[in-house]
Amino acid sequence: MSDSSVETDLPLVGRRILITRAVHQAGKLSDGLRALGAEPVEVPVLEIRPPDSLEPLDNALRKINSFNWLILTSVNTVNAVAARFASLGVDFSAIELLSVAAVGSATAEAARKVGFRVTVVPDSYQAESLVAALGTSVAGKKVLFARAKITRNVIPEALSKIASDLVVVDAYQTVLPAESQNLLAQAMQSGLDAATFTSSSSVRNLAEIANEVGIGFPLTGIPAVSIGQVTSATLRELGWEPAAEAETSDIPRLIDAVVKVLSR
Repeated sequence: MSDSSVETDLPLVGRRILITRAVHQAGKLSDGLRALGAEPVEVPVLEIRPPDSLEPLDNALRKINSFNWLILTSVNTVNAVAARFASLGVDFSAIELLSVAAVGSATAEAARKVGFRVTVVPDSYQAESLVAALGTSVAGKKVLFARAKITRNVIPEALSKIASDLVVVDAYQTVLPAESQNLLAQAMQSGLDAATFTSSSSVRNLAEIANEVGIGFPLTGIPAVSIGQVTSATLRELGWEPAAEAETSDIPRLIDAVVKVLSR
């Protein structure tokens, strides 16, 4: 079989797909789409930065031996917490009594790679699913909940009712990248066949950027593909009905959803 015939068998040949992930996270999605013949168009709408103050996080991590549970809400949270542990010289892998819960398989994988012993992972990447998976296991326990600066309060609101002591700390924050406006304008000028979203933050930030440059939101005539229910709800809240939603909240299923939308 010739190379040209192999290329035409790829389901996304010639398709330009918008990627809104942060620069350091875009690779897996872009590579997966590229392998199917697509042209990933990376317009990062999130930039990960430390919180305004690291003191609350550091104070909690210095006392990590006093906690029964650590809850990690994203890969970014894992990286931020692990980096602060290293900076403080604390060996969290030696803390035998610490149970770790991770919101989603990607977060759990990242946590295990850096040495956390993950004991709870919900079936789906949602705060509500994590609360259900924890059940009564945190009842009467001391819990450290590390998260992004701006996020939903589902987990702390639920756990505060059953944990004996819940400490909530910001591990990082997201800001708009300086170059995002120009990149979006260029992407729209060249044309897009679909836009992918992996978080509610990516939806809201793209909306802000699009409105700032006069493009408007939703992006006219472009199907939106969402990684999960929470992201889809945010799209609908801002007036953009998702053309498809990943069957499970991970990158491979998100790519499958893109293929389905563009194969119709």
